[in-house]
Amino acid sequence: MAYRVLADHARTLTIALSDGGNPDNLGRGCVLRRILRRAVRYATEKLNAKPGFFAGLVHTVVKTLGDIFPEVKKDPQSIIDTINEEEEQFLKTLNRGRNLLNRTIDKLGDSTVLPGDIAWRLYDTYGFPVDLTQLMAEERNLKVDLVTYEEAKKQAQLISQGRGAGIEDTINLDVHAITELQNQGIPPTNDAFKYNYDAASGLNAEYAFTPCQGTVIGLRYNKEFVNEVISGQECAVLLDNTCFYAEQGGQIYDEGFLVKVGDEGVEFSVKNVQVRGGYVIHIGRIEGVLRKGDKVDLHLDTSRRRLIMNNHTGTHVLNYALRKVVGNEAEQKGSLVAPDRLRFDFSNKGAMSIAQVKDTEMHSKELISRNGKVFAKESALGVAKSVNGLRAVFDETYPDPVRVVSIGIPVEELEADPFSPSGMNTSVEFCGGTHLHYAGHIGDFVIASEEAIAKGIRRIVALTGPEATKALKRTEVLENWLNNIKTSVDNDKNCENSKKHVREIVDLTEEISRATIPYWKKDELRNVLKNLKKSLDDKERAAKAAIATQVVEDAKALVQANANVSILVHEFKANSNTKALDSALKQVKALSPTTSAMFVSFDPQAYKYFVWPLCLKRLLIRD
Repeated sequence: MAYRVLADHARTLTIALSDGGNPDNLGRGCVLRRILRRAVRYATEKLNAKPGFFAGLVHTVVKTLGDIFPEVKKDPQSIIDTINEEEEQFLKTLNRGRNLLNRTIDKLGDSTVLPGDIAWRLYDTYGFPVDLTQLMAEERNLKVDLVTYEEAKKQAQLISQGRGAGIEDTINLDVHAITELQNQGIPPTNDAFKYNYDAASGLNAEYAFTPCQGTVIGLRYNKEFVNEVISGQECAVLLDNTCFYAEQGGQIYDEGFLVKVGDEGVEFSVKNVQVRGGYVIHIGRIEGVLRKGDKVDLHLDTSRRRLIMNNHTGTHVLNYALRKVVGNEAEQKGSLVAPDRLRFDFSNKGAMSIAQVKDTEMHSKELISRNGKVFAKESALGVAKSVNGLRAVFDETYPDPVRVVSIGIPVEELEADPFSPSGMNTSVEFCGGTHLHYAGHIGDFVIASEEAIAKGIRRIVALTGPEATKALKRTEVLENWLNNIKTSVDNDKNCENSKKHVREIVDLTEEISRATIPYWKKDELRNVLKNLKKSLDDKERAAKAAIATQVVEDAKALVQANANVSILVHEFKANSNTKALDSALKQVKALSPTTSAMFVSFDPQAYKYFVWPLCLKRLLIRD
């Protein structure tokens, strides 16, 4: 059965994704995600397949169905990438969710019904669709209580839509809560462990994150501090130590989970991390019972953090490159550092030209290629501000000492000679975020867009690492598509397939507009298509003029050869060129006024692409 499931799901997903679908939490995308996760579970649990096995079936689907569904041949690699990404996310939680299900079943005793709230939490926390939970429950001779499942789902939807008690309203630390912690003598969270990771200088070096353990110093639930939280509750956990990064300075929060030391059945899924008054609050949902004073092991989602670090160091590189291209007037006005992209807002009088965007990308890649070491140091604010070339949002208030991050040059060296021009040739910034150890670890770098968000404020969205690599692969696919069209147009000397070429050009132009590829490359491809369309139009006009000339000459010869004929019927090879036929009729009128004529032409392209042959005739009659 597992083989059939994988074969059927591989066909379904390949065709759906090639047709523009995408796995999501809502609507049609939710169906695709459920299909994909069911297939992944069968591959890993039933067939003991390694990660990536299911995506490998895409090539087989393309080979067997490509002639029937040509869409799947366009970009199979993007389908493979999407499936692999979804599989990676699901496998992170598959074992944890399965363990929760097994523990719950063990506690049910003789009951044959799995509580619906457990089924909902399996979906909401671990990504298990209810049909997958039903399948796993049936394997243990259980049924899911779908009534309570729907109730739990509706309650969660009410909360997310603001019609219930929102999690931020019930667990956030307001000024009174912070004062309460301070009055109890509880010190702020020590989050220095977020910087505890290492990597070699090699371009493909793996990052090793140091394990971290903390003690629960506070639990926040329902607008108050409590001594314990129990399964299913959305709450906040405060720890004395943490390696999780709280959202600040443009960098998004970390995700992961906490496990109680000595009891793996108690797990807290971290979905958000914020800092208030120096206290780091981990926001999420608890399974089991967690009490104040318990020790927990912190499990950071390291692959997600690695992507965030990629984009944060990439943001500094971009800031440096903008100064090179636009000048010092390009001051930072905001930023977002997420796992899948970076966003950088800056001041500029007008839009950047395509050439400037390309130069900015090239300067960024040049700095990355140097593979300079990334240095970070706490420095005196006054000394740090005097460093030549230092970039910062100077409207903001920075602490003293302030953390300085530089690429390629030790901060101590910059402090020793702050007026040296060396700081102008690299990236030097105030920053408390997490970064790579070497700039070369960023990998590929792509500027995906440049646009206005306010008067005098521009926004660049850029990609690094795997996302940039995908954009470059997509660019290669589009370029190959363009080259095929160019070859086809060049070989069509007589414009016999001009309608087909025009349709292909329009389709590719639309595909390029939707694609996430380098911004300057998108403009370049559009211009090539625009020029190709113009060239095709010019060639078609020239071909029509040649046909018209030939038809007129043929008409003269025809009339002269049939001077005494009263009715003249003839088919010209004019490809439905009505102007050519009209000119031919004028020759009849001029050379033989008493002759009635009917001239016909046939359009082979219309015959190929339309249904009714009668619509393909172009008749011009003179009587």
